[in-house]
Parts: sequence; C-alpha cells; structure tokens
Amino acid sequence: MMPRSKALLLLAAALLPLQPVALARPAKTARPAATRAAQPAPQAQSKGPPRLLVAIAVDQFSADLFAQYRSHFTGGLARLTGGAVFPAGYQSHAATETCPGHSTILTGMHPARTGIIANTWIDQSVGREKKTVYCAEDETKQAADPKDYVASVSHLLVPTLGERMKQQWPASRNVAVSGKDRGALMMGGHEIDQVYWWKGNGFTSLEGRPVAPVVAAENKMIAGTLAAGAPAFAMPAWCGAHDRAITLGAAAKADAAPGATGMGSMAAGAAAASAPFTVGTGRFALAKGDANAFRASPRLDRATIDIATEMVDSLKLGKGSAPDMLSVSLSATDYVGHATGTEGTEMCIQMQQLDLALGDFFKALDQRGIDYAVVLTADHGGFDLPERLHDQAYPYAGRAWPQLLPEKLSAAVGEKLALDPKGLILSDGAFGDYWVRRDLRPEEKLRVVEAARKVLSENPQVAAVFSAAELAAMPMPTTPPDMWTLAQRARASFYAPRSGDFVVLLQRGVVPIVKPMPGIVATHGSAWDYDRRVPILFWRAGMTGFEQPNGVETVDIAPTLAALIALKAPEGTFDGRCLDLDAGPGTTCGATN
Repeated sequence: MMPRSKALLLLAAALLPLQPVALARPAKTARPAATRAAQPAPQAQSKGPPRLLVAIAVDQFSADLFAQYRSHFTGGLARLTGGAVFPAGYQSHAATETCPGHSTILTGMHPARTGIIANTWIDQSVGREKKTVYCAEDETKQAADPKDYVASVSHLLVPTLGERMKQQWPASRNVAVSGKDRGALMMGGHEIDQVYWWKGNGFTSLEGRPVAPVVAAENKMIAGTLAAGAPAFAMPAWCGAHDRAITLGAAAKADAAPGATGMGSMAAGAAAASAPFTVGTGRFALAKGDANAFRASPRLDRATIDIATEMVDSLKLGKGSAPDMLSVSLSATDYVGHATGTEGTEMCIQMQQLDLALGDFFKALDQRGIDYAVVLTADHGGFDLPERLHDQAYPYAGRAWPQLLPEKLSAAVGEKLALDPKGLILSDGAFGDYWVRRDLRPEEKLRVVEAARKVLSENPQVAAVFSAAELAAMPMPTTPPDMWTLAQRARASFYAPRSGDFVVLLQRGVVPIVKPMPGIVATHGSAWDYDRRVPILFWRAGMTGFEQPNGVETVDIAPTLAALIALKAPEGTFDGRCLDLDAGPGTTCGATN
C-alpha cells in the first residue's frame, strides 16, 4: 500500500497552483514514445470499425484515485492501462458535478452548450412552489408521489453520440444503464432504446416504460440480497494504511468565527451534527433491508454491470448490421466518496471491487465474440473529508462557513442596501450559482450583485466571484485545459438561460458541506484540479498501448469514438477534438478533426 507520506505528496501536488504549458495545443494528439502496460491476455488485432462502443463513466473516479491505486489493479482497469492512457484528462469546466460531467462525455460539448450547468439550478419562473429544478426531471409534470419527480432528459440541449449513430444508421441501438438517472440519461440522450437506473431498492426506467424481463430478474435477485443481508467484504492487505477511524459530528470543533482571517482559520471543523459518528474503517456489511447501504457499496456497481451484460445478450448488441452504443455509468464510487471520503478503507475496497467487476465485464464481452471498443472516464473527481486531512497535516482543508449560504448572504446584503432580505439571494448551497430575486428592478439587481461581490470578497474562503454579464461576454477558452483561468472554467459552465446572476468559486480545500452528517461527509464540485482531473482510458483488442501525459478533455471522447466507427460529423459538431488512437485499420482521426 502507498505510504501516507507519498499519498500526501500526491494530494499536495493536486492542490498546487496550475503551471502554464508553453506549447500550444496541437491539432490532434501526437503519440509520444510509448509507456506500455502489458494486457492481461494477448488479443488479436481487430479489423475495421468496432461493432460495439462501450462508454464507462465511473462517478467520482479522480485522476488522483487512478494514480494512487493503479499499481494494485489486476482486472478490468489493468486491461485498460494496456490501451491508450490519458492520465490527465479534464472535466474542464468549473461546476464539477455529476450531471454536467456526464453531459460532456458523449456529446463532445461543454456544459455551456449542453445546457447542463449543474445538478440543480433555480428557475424562479416555474409554476410550482419549489423553484429548484433538477437536471434530469421534467418540472412541467407532477409525479404520483409529491416527494418524487418525473425523470426526463429534456434539459439536455444537444444529441449524444448514441443518437448521432441512430441518425446515420437507423438500425443502431443506444442503451444506457447507471446507478443514477442523471448518469444514464445524460450519456444516453433523448433517443434511447433501453435505459435503466437504480431507484429506491431496484432498477427502473423512464415513465411509461416497463422494465425488461432481465432487469426484473436482476431486481428480484437484489430483493433477495436485501432480505437476507450480506457479510462484509474482505479487506486487501494493501488497504491497511487506510484503516483508521475518523470521528465526525458532535466531537468536531465549531466553525471559525465570521471575523476570522487568513487561510489557516479555514481548518476549523464544521458545526456539530446531532451525534458523533465514525468513518474510515468500513467493510460494507449489509444489514437486512438496508437499500441505502446497498447503494453506497460495490454491490451497486456489480448490479449495474450485470444489467449491462444482460442488455448485451437480450438485444444482441454488437451483432447487428450497424454499430451499437452501450453507456455504463457506475455510481458506487461517488456514493462511497460522499459517505466516507476518498482515503478510508471504504474507498480502498471499492477500488479493488470496481477493478474486479470491470474485469468480469470485459471477459463476458470477450466470451461473446464481440468486436468492441471501450472508453472509461469519470464525470468529476473528488476531495477527502477535511477532518482526515487535518490529521495528515494538511491545515488548509476546511468546511464552508454558514456565511456563504444564501440566507446569510441575503441578510448581509439586505442590511447594506436596506432591502428586504427574505429570498433576496437564492442558491441551493454554499458555492456555485446564486440568483437575485426576480421581482427587483434591473438597477436594483445590479446593486445586489455588486454588494454581494463586496461581501464575498472579504471572505477568505472565496477565490473568485463572476457576474453573469462578465461570463456572457467572455469567449470560450481554446487553450489546453490545464492552462485555463478560473474565469475560463466558469465560462465553460455558463449557459445564460439557466445560470445564476453571479457565480462563487471557493478556495482550494474548502468543502462546501457546512455540517457533515452520516452519508454526506465529503464532496466535489469545485473549480480545482482535484475535482477536474479524471483519467481517460481507451482500449480495443490489439491496439498499440501508449500513455500521453498532456492534458486532454472529456469532450474529446465523442469525436474520438465517432472516428472509430466512421461516423460523419460536420465541422463544429464537437467542442473537443479527435485523439489519434491507432486502434485498428480505418479507425484513425479523419472528418471529425
């Protein structure tokens, strides 16, 4: 297992200021001298375009996790390291959340074009009391359960690769499965032949679509597991260095005082939860009936992969007259990261089990004789809980102060401007997009935005504040993603009809969870590289393996896969560019560049 000192060096490297790259971004990626990794089993060279594209998104699988555990992979992730490895991929935008991240992978476009600016946004014009809109809902429809919503992909403004394939080849099938509805829908798009995601205690689909018999059978197996419970997972010996309990809740220190100054004050813990609880030593034992624990464990990924395999069989994917698209979004890493952080035994076990599950999935595809190509990436990275980082002598990590919440900010600005503070500034958290009450006159809105900027500029937890007007006037960045400024990252997340009146970016190491509670102790969403950097791995039987350390983007995935299958894509279709993988005859970059 990696010693703690090395892990700290990796973390410190991830948090260092970005260093500009002197070279301009090339038209397409050149292959450097290959850094090769042996594949688990020799594979024959494929001929012509693949018949099945498999796009895998591992939710919250940061480039840091990939680097940290890479030497321990023996299964599916080990196989992928024998292909084209881009260890410094980027979800290059600022709003590093699940929905916008997934929206970039198979559209080839930044959130500024997909319209998916965040997991949620506030629309003060919607005809319901709740003004927060979820990225994967149809807010114009009311669910049977008032606490529920109608899942939909209507907010995605552009087609996915699977949809473009169906346009060129009507016989092509587009299938998506995920542990989250937003993962499946943002990768699948509007025209999906089959789509499934975990909900409650099993997998479901869009309103009006019954689940297929194979999915019903999987749900029945899951119900049996939930009824019986399940033992803990064995912990690999190399996870031992992570086996240390961290206490949160009532035992944590109080927030720093509002007047505290300097980055060191950010290290104070969050306000106490109702009772202390611990993380860091879990093994995923499953109590009878605990569907939430099933979801936040390697079992969810196994079930998702089972359904993906069953879709391959039942629909005969990769065996038809046209190439097919299979999107698989694995959500357990994200649920584990939120519940326990990135550096406990829970994440260590999850990494091992993810690798083994992917290995079994690829073996199943091999056994079916399908000519397939795989890409694996992530929707965003992640950050560990501040309390553990403090124990590792990293003092600058901390939880967001309550002063960043919209109620507190409204009070401060309302007092300055002699305005009613109720609902003056709206947001669904302590960072990101903020909206000003829409009944104000334009000149009043401008005063509120400027007053909020002044208040926020005095808060040492705030790195930058950008107004909607500033972002709208800014051109989209074209330099390599590791050179982007904070403003450029925010611009790539900005879509005027949905984005806030101003956007708040927090300092490195500030976790926007004011109070930790069981199940929610760590998160992502920042504009910093620990949340932006993700691995991008391509593999196909017989391709020449290489590793490219320069920064590429997740928006480069769609044009690269399009080239693999000779999909016709007019110039300007994608924000990204095709990466030359040399994955077989006739599969190099062409019209997509």
